Amino acid sequence: MEKIRIRGNPNLQLKGEVRISGAKNAVLPAIAASLLTADKIKLKNIPLVKDVTTILTVMRELGSKYFIRKNTLTIQTKRILSHEASYELVRAMRASILVLGPLLARHGKAVVALPGGCAIGSRPIDLHIHSLEKMGASITLEHGYIKAQADQLIGTEIDFEKKTVGGTENLLMAASLAKGRTVLKNCALEPEVVNLCELLEKMGAKIEGAGTDTIVVNGVKELGGTTHTIIPDRIEAGTFLVAGALTKGDITLTHTMPQHLDTVIEKLQTSGASIERVKNNTIRVKGTSEIRPQDITTSPYPGFPTDMQAQFMLFMTQASGTSIITETIFDRRFSHINELSRLGANIEVYGDKAIVKGKTLLSGAEILATDLRASASLVLAGLIASGETLINGVEHLARGYERIEEKLKNLGAHIERIET
Repeated sequence: MEKIRIRGNPNLQLKGEVRISGAKNAVLPAIAASLLTADKIKLKNIPLVKDVTTILTVMRELGSKYFIRKNTLTIQTKRILSHEASYELVRAMRASILVLGPLLARHGKAVVALPGGCAIGSRPIDLHIHSLEKMGASITLEHGYIKAQADQLIGTEIDFEKKTVGGTENLLMAASLAKGRTVLKNCALEPEVVNLCELLEKMGAKIEGAGTDTIVVNGVKELGGTTHTIIPDRIEAGTFLVAGALTKGDITLTHTMPQHLDTVIEKLQTSGASIERVKNNTIRVKGTSEIRPQDITTSPYPGFPTDMQAQFMLFMTQASGTSIITETIFDRRFSHINELSRLGANIEVYGDKAIVKGKTLLSGAEILATDLRASASLVLAGLIASGETLINGVEHLARGYERIEEKLKNLGAHIERIET
């Protein structure tokens, strides 16, 4: 079993330069979108993370052929050989549900296992299902599988009950090959959704309103191949910004998009960190010896991202005062609190609020990572805790962070992955 071992230092100062990888949450729908054409799709700047491996395994079962050279993926599905995404694969990653829309649109049928992924609360897929039904699909739930069929998806108007990133992406892909005009309202505004729209347009889709609440898709008969670059991972970038601010460090982040990080940058600056936009794609963060407490409330983009909540909570354990963290997106995303408490953090939970009292000295211990972003917060905690920290459950970390140990080592951290 693999673990991450960290030799912490309360006086650690991370310094140097780190290149931000491509966005996990942008590459997964882009890979699914390749099902919409028989032509080759080339995706540049892909992150070599576990979730990419998982969805590519799903794609191979469906009939795709692909190869990866450095960080470029070339994928082609000349014919869809199977319309079933099995439970064994889908349970490992929720984003596998994104093959549902493309399979229906191009192949006319799909059987997709109800998804799994991180244990961070209920994330119902009702919005995906009801929306596809409005487009004419016949869908049943049987024995843990979504069984869907449609001779031809028909454009319609869909008003999402709540903002849903996956739902917006699935319906964008389905609508691209649907007959007629589809109007999607209350769409997710995340940069990853915009990046998918850009890919679909390069493939020949007719899309208006990308990045706004209302997106209009005029279906076309077929889509073609293209080359597309995946945007930088704003959550990885945010994690390294917190790492620099937390350790009173001096880190330069390259190959990133600062405009996707406005709320994170604002909160870090208010906490006392110095953040400079060196160039269009480069940010420099310098920490401070006196971290000021901050209240945050997670909300859909452009609000404070739920995927940065755990890292920021750890950051606030080192602030001089009390902070209140309110989680509004997921109903069970405080699992990292028990593990941070084992390290010495003083955090109390009241419903959807966590009260963080700082400043607390952390000391190393053996702890368990329960989801992807919780893993990142525990790694950061281990860096500044005195003594040795052993992190179990590191398979979660591998799902979304490319070579994080190597990147942190290059900044001065004492961290390694070990077999036990």
